[in-house]
Amino acid sequence: MHNLKAITALGGHEAQVDTVHGLTITECPDWAIASVAARMGQEKQLGAAMKKALGITMPKPSKSAGKGGITVFWTGPNQYFVEAPIADNETLANTLADALKRTASVTEQTDGWVRFDVQGAGCSDVFERLCILDTRAMIKGTVSRTSLEHSGCFVMCRTHAYFSVYGPRSTAASIHHGLVTAAKSALG
Repeated sequence: MHNLKAITALGGHEAQVDTVHGLTITECPDWAIASVAARMGQEKQLGAAMKKALGITMPKPSKSAGKGGITVFWTGPNQYFVEAPIADNETLANTLADALKRTASVTEQTDGWVRFDVQGAGCSDVFERLCILDTRAMIKGTVSRTSLEHSGCFVMCRTHAYFSVYGPRSTAASIHHGLVTAAKSALG
């Protein structure tokens, strides 16, 4: 029998946490992620099916919505990411595919994306050095796509001092390096 051990996107057995002058950058491997895309002509039916399955109304463009630890955020026209704690939702994509039936195409994204949480008073100073996104203007629940370290990423505002960055797992080390380097530059 194989003796395999899971590793995080940064190659560790535990999430990496970096603290730079009061700002914390945390790798967040404990989240299941699925993409949901409405099938042609099924946009309204998808909204009803999602409300029934999760109790969450589909968010408008550049917004997120959540309930009970599950968050849905808009990624494009009639496209969404759904994230939930992996401990209780390891089969999130399969569960959603069963619940949403023919209204949507659902794809497993858990190991395709990485999430970093950036928390602290200097968040916006850090993002100013990394991307063109004006995080000072973002309000709780907004999500925007931007380029961060040459990777297409989503940035979600959780509070004015707490943001989540979602990026391709294949560029996790670059994104992490960019966040830590910008934090040292901005807050050092």
